[in-house]
Amino acid sequence: MDVIWLWSLLKNRSFLWLLLVVNVLGTIYGYIWYMPQLERTPGIFIPFVPDSPTASLFFCFVLIAFLLKRNWPIFEVLAIITLFKYGVWAIVMNLLTLWVSGDLPWEGYMLMVSHGAMAVQGILYSSFYRVKPWHIVVGAVWAVHNDIIDYVYMQYPVYSQLYKYIQHIGYFTFWLSIASIAIAYYFTQKTTRNSLTL
Repeated sequence: MDVIWLWSLLKNRSFLWLLLVVNVLGTIYGYIWYMPQLERTPGIFIPFVPDSPTASLFFCFVLIAFLLKRNWPIFEVLAIITLFKYGVWAIVMNLLTLWVSGDLPWEGYMLMVSHGAMAVQGILYSSFYRVKPWHIVVGAVWAVHNDIIDYVYMQYPVYSQLYKYIQHIGYFTFWLSIASIAIAYYFTQKTTRNSLTL
């Protein structure tokens, strides 16, 4: 019964609108958070710097498509990969900040909760996606390319004292990308497809 209730909630049009509003607000907040870094970023790198808000922006397009009774698979695959990747990444970085500095402001705890929700929401809706294998290839290229921009061209998100561990963080992020791609493959290719009837 709980599973039936969950599916009913996920498909509820009012809930989709609520989720869209929350994600739009979170996306705006995320881009504002990145603004100081974006002001110093060369123009060619700007699309790849604000990682988390771009992930939630992808999901906004997924939700808009659902509300239009459509599927936009490119946004679906980009959303599931990047939401999980940067949701987990932000939680780990905030925990690492707490470990290194011995302190974490309230915003850090808020970010861990919100990014945890990010990681979950892309997977929760995955049975409604209509992703083909070539979409996953595109998503994989985006994810790994983003890692190269962050850790080869050094455009990674600025997190106080964590620059001391940047090589380790880059290595962790690469394997997190691989895990996220594998998760996207499993949840879009190996699980049952459901119909999102609104």
